[in-house]
Amino acid sequence: MLEELKKQVYEANMLLPKYGLVTFTWGNVSGVDREKGVFVIKPSGVPYEDLRPEDMVVVDFDGSKVEGDMNPSSDTPTHAWLYKNWSDIGGVVHTHSSYATSWAQSGRDIPCYGTTHADYYYGPVPCLRCLTKEELDEAYEKNTGKLIVDDFKARAIDHNAVSAVLCKNHGPFAWGKDPVDAVHSAVVLEEVGKMAYRTELINPKVQPAPQYLQDKHYFRKHGPNAYYGQGKQL
Repeated sequence: MLEELKKQVYEANMLLPKYGLVTFTWGNVSGVDREKGVFVIKPSGVPYEDLRPEDMVVVDFDGSKVEGDMNPSSDTPTHAWLYKNWSDIGGVVHTHSSYATSWAQSGRDIPCYGTTHADYYYGPVPCLRCLTKEELDEAYEKNTGKLIVDDFKARAIDHNAVSAVLCKNHGPFAWGKDPVDAVHSAVVLEEVGKMAYRTELINPKVQPAPQYLQDKHYFRKHGPNAYYGQGKQL
């Protein structure tokens, strides 16, 4: 079942160690099949060097296992909630990458200080509040997904314009149109987190980039009038 999607999700998971986003087993990628109402995710706690495409686990949008010999990632309920509520995403990734996690542990949004950030995220990457003890005890991973969706709605953030988030005292999640696109966002998030950290070290009084500069760089790559790359011939 879903052998091609399993291969895609496996290959996306293998990009995490390639780009230095995971240590040991600290991460997972999933990919969705909307027609079948299921998604494929990395099994829980399996070292990357031991993974095979056939090890990927198929689960439904309630997080229940549909197919697979192993248990799915412990973060499966978070992925499931994002898929249920954001019907236009096709891949989700969670890591504990160093710089993004440092911002998450600090409880701070990552400000947009320059064009690298603005090329990918329209505004700061938000850091959520910490889950309450009740939320954690009730359904930790599911409530993490709920908090992500609710926070984006409350802040009026378009999840396509900001395809990543920081969960306070935890780490980052990112998403995209497919599993590889989600990993791409996670790689960019780590880099802009690193740049923002170094920027504040060099200039503690730094201010975010001017909004007109952020607008120019974001919209030249995104939207109907985008002209960056080879997608639109001039």
